[in-house]
Amino acid sequence: MSAKRFSYAHPRAGLTVDAVVFGFDAGELKVLLIQRENPPFAGRWALPGGYVHMDEALEAAVRRELAEETGVRLAYLEQLYTFGAVKRDPRDRIVSVAYYALVKLSDQRIQAATDARDVAWFPVSHRPPLAFDHDEILRVALTRLKGKVRYQPIGFELLPPKFSLSEIQHLYETILATPLDKRNFRRKILAMDLLRELDEVQRDVAHRAARLYRFDKQRYHELTRRGFNFEL
Repeated sequence: MSAKRFSYAHPRAGLTVDAVVFGFDAGELKVLLIQRENPPFAGRWALPGGYVHMDEALEAAVRRELAEETGVRLAYLEQLYTFGAVKRDPRDRIVSVAYYALVKLSDQRIQAATDARDVAWFPVSHRPPLAFDHDEILRVALTRLKGKVRYQPIGFELLPPKFSLSEIQHLYETILATPLDKRNFRRKILAMDLLRELDEVQRDVAHRAARLYRFDKQRYHELTRRGFNFEL
């Protein structure tokens, strides 16, 4: 028995995904952008993304678009918000499900492909004007990131596997856009028992080499099952 086909009496909106990919490098929070090859907004910078295939889940779509347009593959990915303003896309009625991701820049080798003319990391504070409503999507993602780093240890997704206490503090100060008291910050982060001190120090630094640590993700999951709450 053949599958029955249905037709709809009313037009349907197109469905896309967009991705806000954050990285941290040289003391700056950065966002991954593509330069559009095709109209509308040809030559303008935008968030990576594209149309969802009919047989494709949303998360699979955003991972595929990122791999195709930028070469980036993700470990941490979370759905952010749905953007559906009527005139957000001049081509048609398009609804976009946005995601945000956190990556270690040292692990990524970006390369523009498909409909991306170029791809690059930009400091969030010095980015170009973005196509469509992507400036709004980025603002929402920043708000989510600033809130969530306080109650989940997602900030470690942006750091290299080995880091100093100063690097952790600087990351949090950059994301939260506020200075933190050094003594209080270190006391709180070490008291959580989530960092493992390594028998290593920084190399090739102009200042006194600091002790290195790593984040113990397994320990975090064990503590969470016992009711532990991460809070900074």
